[in-house]
Amino acid sequence: MKNSHFVSETDLSRQRDIALTLAKEIIPRKLTFFVETFGCQMNVRDSETIKGWLSMIGYTEAKNKESADFVLYNTCCVRDHAEKRLMGNIGALKERKDENPGMIIAICGCMMQQEGMAKKLLKRFPHVNLIFGTNALHRFPEMLREVLNGDRVALTDRDNDAIAEGLPKLRDNQRNAFVNIMYGCDNYCSYCIVPYVRGHERSRRPEDIRNEIVSLVENGITEITLLGQNVNSYGNDGSTGIKFAELLRYVSDAPGLKRIRFMSSHPKDLNDDVMQAIASLPNVCHHVHLPVQSGNNEVLRRMNRKYTREHYLSIITRLREMVPDIEFTTDIIVGFPGETEEAFQDTLSLVEEVGFAAAFTFAYSPRQGTVAARMEDQIPETVKKKRLQALNALQARKTVENNEKYIGHIGEVLVEGYDERGEETLLYGKYQNFKMVYFPGCKALLNRYVTVKVTQSNKNSLLGEMIDA
Repeated sequence: MKNSHFVSETDLSRQRDIALTLAKEIIPRKLTFFVETFGCQMNVRDSETIKGWLSMIGYTEAKNKESADFVLYNTCCVRDHAEKRLMGNIGALKERKDENPGMIIAICGCMMQQEGMAKKLLKRFPHVNLIFGTNALHRFPEMLREVLNGDRVALTDRDNDAIAEGLPKLRDNQRNAFVNIMYGCDNYCSYCIVPYVRGHERSRRPEDIRNEIVSLVENGITEITLLGQNVNSYGNDGSTGIKFAELLRYVSDAPGLKRIRFMSSHPKDLNDDVMQAIASLPNVCHHVHLPVQSGNNEVLRRMNRKYTREHYLSIITRLREMVPDIEFTTDIIVGFPGETEEAFQDTLSLVEEVGFAAAFTFAYSPRQGTVAARMEDQIPETVKKKRLQALNALQARKTVENNEKYIGHIGEVLVEGYDERGEETLLYGKYQNFKMVYFPGCKALLNRYVTVKVTQSNKNSLLGEMIDA
């Protein structure tokens, strides 16, 4: 397997020097930035790096894009809806750019890695100053310097996929943090554009991952989420010397780390060693996000998912035997090319059998460049819509059933936020197994762990009361 390679410290030091030089120009002008993120947690994590660079360069974060001097959209290309939203947002900024020619508009992310997309956007939106792909985050200061000098910049190098360690980060969240353990994907599901835009799988060094986690905990973070397009294939590129289960064991004893989450998992790689790690490590959360996509074997074959319905269900059964309080969430696609009514009924029966705590459901959306987009037997939109409605109705019922079993449950909750409803303040947070609960309390408890008893369930969450503080 190809080993991961890394951006040299010399190159990173050069970018930091450029950032500090730019700060001398930016800080006196009191310029602001606004970053809007589309898509998955990987994009959220990339945006934290971009915000980190902008802060180092001297920008401060604006409350909204209407007042910002630098506006950036971090894009997703998984679904057509995200692309349409992006186009509308960029077009809407033209009037602001006409009023403030010094304003900088930038676009980055997965969509920019698509063949010809950067060129298309530069032509269609002449008010855009900067476009770059996922492989160019470490070169942000250099690109911004060129823009500030009056150039339009587009950098979407699909081949240069070296890992850059030690980049700055600005995290909004002081409770939990995302930590990349790998980049890219080698699965090539027939409907998915990600391997073409994020590249092949590259794993970070275990010591770099652990050092980042230790640093986060020292700064008050107690819950981390390990990220990868397929975390279970960590180390398969041959560059780390360990696999995912061993990584979990390696990082789990970081002093002060109370919770470890991870996503996403691919069923074909969720082996017994990973299951044993989930069951035995006290701070690995009892929740697995395990995308099934379909409950029909023929559809799974056409999707190139590399597992069967039976194998998927065996994982569910095995983990529930090992971890009785485990909860599963999933992703499901309806209306995949060639999906018959019988095949769709197989998906419904699987959802009924598993009883997911929640499901992220989608109607199939063709993405240019994927195998599925060229398949025959594309499903009419009306059929997709009908099937999606039926699936959502079933999952809504299963979510209610799942919630009802928690009445009387007592457990530790990390307070993530609050809602003010009249004179009452409702705190909310998650149990270790990802179940969300709302309960009365005071804002001073934000970011703390409290014990909560569930007293009532509703459609999408739980209601409870603190039994200590």
